[in-house]
Amino acid sequence: MALLTAHGLACRRGDRLVFEDVGFALEPGGLLRIAGPNGSGKTSLLRLVAGLAPAAAGRIEWQGAAGDTGSEWRRQLRFLGHLDALKPVLTVRENLAAAAGLAGLADPAIAEAIRRLALDALADLPVRFLSAGQRRRAALARLALGPAALWLLDEPTTHLDGAGVAAFLALVAEHRQRGGMALVATHDDLALAPSGRLALGQPRAAP
Repeated sequence: MALLTAHGLACRRGDRLVFEDVGFALEPGGLLRIAGPNGSGKTSLLRLVAGLAPAAAGRIEWQGAAGDTGSEWRRQLRFLGHLDALKPVLTVRENLAAAAGLAGLADPAIAEAIRRLALDALADLPVRFLSAGQRRRAALARLALGPAALWLLDEPTTHLDGAGVAAFLALVAEHRQRGGMALVATHDDLALAPSGRLALGQPRAAP
């Protein structure tokens, strides 16, 4: 049975219709790969689901009821966008502790998250000293802090080397085995074994 469903979603930016009539359904353990050219609305769709932007039309349902996009809904989510959303003056460990607090995790697995993303030697360095790939691994470490029902991932493997990609794929596989779900927007040819694929088309001008 689907836990998350979207019906007839539409998105506008100003007077431009980015997409319309988008729908999907995700069951426990499901992963939807979102594909499409730049500007087709992949990031916008993730933001709609996260409750960070309003839909121009349509609705999102969680367990058969209209999704609450407030704080309770956001606690079900982990959102990883284009930007790493890390404070450069804080260390990797401090950034993860802050993320755990915002997610309401009572007993976050900070040490385990650091280990899973091979950040042990970097954990107490301010993020401003990290390379782009290291910052991306630090951002991905938030996924290992504790369980969440739904991951929303926007180009998650940007700047990662082969080891980083392998660590990410292992996290996704374990998340799905626990019944977690994911929406993944990516141009990369990743071994994600998606349960579904959503292709967004070229952006269109509003009539």
